[in-house]
Amino acid sequence: MRRVFLLVMLIFIGAVALAQDSRNPEAAKQAPELTYTPAQLAAMRKAVAEHPYTKYYERLVVDYQKRMKANVKKRDVIARKMEKPQYSDPTYFGHKRKPKKRPVGKRKFCKECEIVH
Repeated sequence: MRRVFLLVMLIFIGAVALAQDSRNPEAAKQAPELTYTPAQLAAMRKAVAEHPYTKYYERLVVDYQKRMKANVKKRDVIARKMEKPQYSDPTYFGHKRKPKKRPVGKRKFCKECEIVH
């Protein structure tokens, strides 16, 4: 008896769940047709162009371009600085001025480059 009652309840619950479907099968088959006049298209483009997000985005793009130009200038300055002999000539050993080459008996230990010269 319980099994029959349980089976009837399961069928009833399943039928109620399927009956709650509110979709119309005919409406799902038909796709809405989107046809706009040129005036409507122009109005929609203007509305998108006037949206506050577009102004925000444009400002971000301008800021990005400014940062990139500043970075190019910094790289140019660094490249010009690296052409100086203290950076490009290996005999400078990291010194600003070229270290003196002393005779063997008078050589000193350099604290800057840790070489005796």
